[in-house]
Amino acid sequence: MTLLERLVPAYGWLRHYRREDLFKDLAAAVVITAMLVPQGMAYALLAGLPASYGLYASTVPAIVYALFGTSRHMPVGPPALMALLTFSSVSALAEPRTPEYISLALLLALMVGLLQFAIGLLRMGFVANFISHPVLRGFIYASAVVISLSQVEHFLGVPVSGQHSTVGVVLEHARSIGETNPWTLAVGLCSLAALVMLGRLFPRVPAALVVVSAATLAVYLLRLDERGVDIVGEVPGGLPGFSVPALDLEAARTLAASAVVVAFVGFIESISVAKAIAAREKYKIDSNQELRALGLANASAAFFSGFPVAGSFSRTAVQYQSGGRTQLASIATALMVLLVLLFLTPLFHYLPSAALAAVVLVAVYRLLDFEEAWRVFRISPVDGLALLITFLATLLVGVEQGILIGVLFTLLAFIRRTAYPRIAELGYVPEKDAFLGLESFPRARTVPKALVVRFDARLYFANVPFLEEWLLRRVAERPDLRWIFIDCRGVNDIDVTAIEGLEDLVSGYRSRGIEIVFTHMKLPVREQLEKAGWGAKFGRYHYQTTREAVRAVGLDIGGEALEPEHRAQGDAPSRNRDGLNER
Repeated sequence: MTLLERLVPAYGWLRHYRREDLFKDLAAAVVITAMLVPQGMAYALLAGLPASYGLYASTVPAIVYALFGTSRHMPVGPPALMALLTFSSVSALAEPRTPEYISLALLLALMVGLLQFAIGLLRMGFVANFISHPVLRGFIYASAVVISLSQVEHFLGVPVSGQHSTVGVVLEHARSIGETNPWTLAVGLCSLAALVMLGRLFPRVPAALVVVSAATLAVYLLRLDERGVDIVGEVPGGLPGFSVPALDLEAARTLAASAVVVAFVGFIESISVAKAIAAREKYKIDSNQELRALGLANASAAFFSGFPVAGSFSRTAVQYQSGGRTQLASIATALMVLLVLLFLTPLFHYLPSAALAAVVLVAVYRLLDFEEAWRVFRISPVDGLALLITFLATLLVGVEQGILIGVLFTLLAFIRRTAYPRIAELGYVPEKDAFLGLESFPRARTVPKALVVRFDARLYFANVPFLEEWLLRRVAERPDLRWIFIDCRGVNDIDVTAIEGLEDLVSGYRSRGIEIVFTHMKLPVREQLEKAGWGAKFGRYHYQTTREAVRAVGLDIGGEALEPEHRAQGDAPSRNRDGLNER
């Protein structure tokens, strides 16, 4: 791969583009455009922006990603989560749809873009792994609820006063339900029912486009706008103009935490769907290049009247199922949206907001996967708890705070798990010729004067005290104990505090006549101990296998002590050349 191809992946796929893929890419672009136009406008309204900004965010950013991204099938644009995060981040600082609000939304897109690009440039894409899938699922489920509640006002025709808490929104809707506009409710429910029926009966038909077209025609013919049905109104035509975000340091400081959340959620949403399709088509996704490409796409959204963008689950699936083969499908989609902006915007004047709300609700419903949630709880209660905490925190505290609380909980759970790792007592299983856990093999043979254990975690400052306490309890139960064998096959690393703790442990038990021997110790761990001078301090302190160690110190695996051949019966115990007491 050439340097130019690494910097601009489009150089590679354009050089090897196959003519037979052109028709498939163009056909997929037509389908995606039909889906994207109503969705993009709906998501712009969800983000608190004019409807046209959803179309702007689907043009230049999509082309930029297609040139620099590594996914062949993922179109980049305004998904529902990015719209919700934009609204929750910016609405606390300005009134939606005002010039100040639009300027702050552009600033947020620029900050997200710069952050993603910088992380990709530093090859630090791994930091996104700290958002676990249960946390992300809990966040998505809660976001689906929040998004759905935000669309209720469009269904009822009764605007809310800008409440940000879920409970506040629910209470306000409950108080204002008597003011519902029946015509608006009828348009919303009919649009919702039509979307569901078309999706089930005719899955290949662009249901969103058909429904919003029919709703627009109904409003125009029946003059429902004069009966209180809210419409989009004038949609500015023409190409997206060049925009410059207001570089306000105070606003940037306020939006910083939100920008971090938007950047990582957008990246995780994008990389998840990109890798899923890439695995099917057997090509690789470069995570760091994806970050750089998404960063450039978001930066371009800031300068061309968009808002934060990411890869879309639904549109990627549709583009793949429609036969799209390369990134040219995304570029063609962006060009078709530009044609819509140039020539078709007058057709959107009578488009009812209730129909767009129905489009959002149907799209959000696809984010819910209750079977997956139940699977998480069934496999790991701790991960299930992380999902539930993230869900509740997102609903009750806030969108950005919810995912941060979920991440913090999973990190604390991980720390606790590593601070209290599994320590298993082992016994000899003759038919396996190995020392295995007594829980799995309760009839395994144990050595009366020896304790054989396996430590299943990295040894570091937080879990050495736990090992000390565990051994203290077991040694107290066995007053005749003379040997402790610690199987370290699960120990991949060790830090200085753990080394010092083990030194105290070995010295302390040796002074009481109990030897500690390590087995199955990996090379990196042994190297660390050798640097600490363990060879000089303790002699031979490790063996390759537990069987070898038990036999080497004069113990029979069957349970009886063996007298070394060179020592007469009744001689006092002596220290052998490996620094172990011969008994």
